[in-house]
Amino acid sequence: MDLRVAAYAVVERRGKILLTHWRRGHLHGWTLPGGGLESGEDPRDAVVREVMEETGLEARIGKLLGVDSRVMVREEVPEGSDPELHTIRIVYRASVKDGPLVNEVDGSSDEARWVPIREIKALRTLSLVQTGMRMAGINRRPPAKGGAKAPAKGGQKPGAKPRSGKPKK
Repeated sequence: MDLRVAAYAVVERRGKILLTHWRRGHLHGWTLPGGGLESGEDPRDAVVREVMEETGLEARIGKLLGVDSRVMVREEVPEGSDPELHTIRIVYRASVKDGPLVNEVDGSSDEARWVPIREIKALRTLSLVQTGMRMAGINRRPPAKGGAKAPAKGGQKPGAKPRSGKPKK
């Protein structure tokens, strides 16, 4: 089984949360800025690096909010590869210096956006958004009256199915 350790930031400002749009092939969804640790990298340094890469903003890392561990079954894996992926996601509260958002080029994300918290449900989000907001104590508010309501796509990363049963030893 593959293991991926990653660190992410919950950045909230004036009723909005900073999100990035993750894309891999036809799979996509909005998520928190952050990503995988490089060999020997401190998780706090990884968050600062990833926020800069994905949004163009300089992050200041705050409180550790929590660690989320889950096993997913990936649908798109090379022939002969184990489809199970154990992800350990370290989530921090963070702030960013003011500045224009810059979308990542040639990375795993293709757009950065400040999203009003009340509009989160209208987006296709990865499970990490709900996990991070819950850890940070941020309540999702319903969409504004009169706004179009798109179906929420909660749960896990698109293309991954939750694994049932007990973990393998």
